[in-house]
Amino acid sequence: MYNDTLVSIIMPCYNAEKYVAESIDSVISQTYDNWELLIVDDCSNDNSAKIINSYCAKDKRITYYKTEYPSGGATVPRNLAIQNARGQFIAFLDSDDVWLPTKLEQQLKLFSDEKTAIVYSNYEKVNEKGKRSNRTIITRATTSYKNLLKENVIGCLTGIYDTQKAGKIYLKKYGHEDYALWLSILKQGYIAKNTNTITALYRTQKKSLSGNKLRAAKWTWNIYRKVEKLNVVTSLYYFLHYCVRSGFKFLK
Repeated sequence: MYNDTLVSIIMPCYNAEKYVAESIDSVISQTYDNWELLIVDDCSNDNSAKIINSYCAKDKRITYYKTEYPSGGATVPRNLAIQNARGQFIAFLDSDDVWLPTKLEQQLKLFSDEKTAIVYSNYEKVNEKGKRSNRTIITRATTSYKNLLKENVIGCLTGIYDTQKAGKIYLKKYGHEDYALWLSILKQGYIAKNTNTITALYRTQKKSLSGNKLRAAKWTWNIYRKVEKLNVVTSLYYFLHYCVRSGFKFLK
């Protein structure tokens, strides 16, 4: 159904010279080839720009952008890429993570009904060197707005959304900005579907922003209260679910 539909892939980058080539290669290796890759360099001071531009010279589907100043996070780079994205579908891949070859092909098939605006997948955690050890994150088969409030089951590296249904959505500058984005789409009455397959490898790093569980919990509470405008009682209800479920995920 979507064989000729362009997918825009959003990749923020900051000092990722060790990993960015592998991430780009995983996009080039996709069995679905009608995509554009928009890489936004947040003023890296390593060889990231040189590596990215070498790919741009070889593949016209890849475009390099650079922020005017170091923003210190992924929000500004991602929004710059979204602003320039031409595709009906928008997907996210960080510059240290990897897609498996059939990711896009599998996901696009699930957008055929009118209710599905997001498709996501299961994924596997790997260490900094990319070593796999069967640390899989298996999540819900389908997700609604209320389900998502209880637990963010959509790994950013697996999520892809349909701008024709939901509109082009930009990220707000909050911690867990991808979570807020998914909520804003499902709040419109859409659902998200899981391919129920592993389509990506998430690289865990000691310095990862999301690695601090206390900070992540604060970000989630912030989203309930300041973004979703939930009252205290409702926020506590969903936050309790979040704490229990994120605890199980942390054990993997």
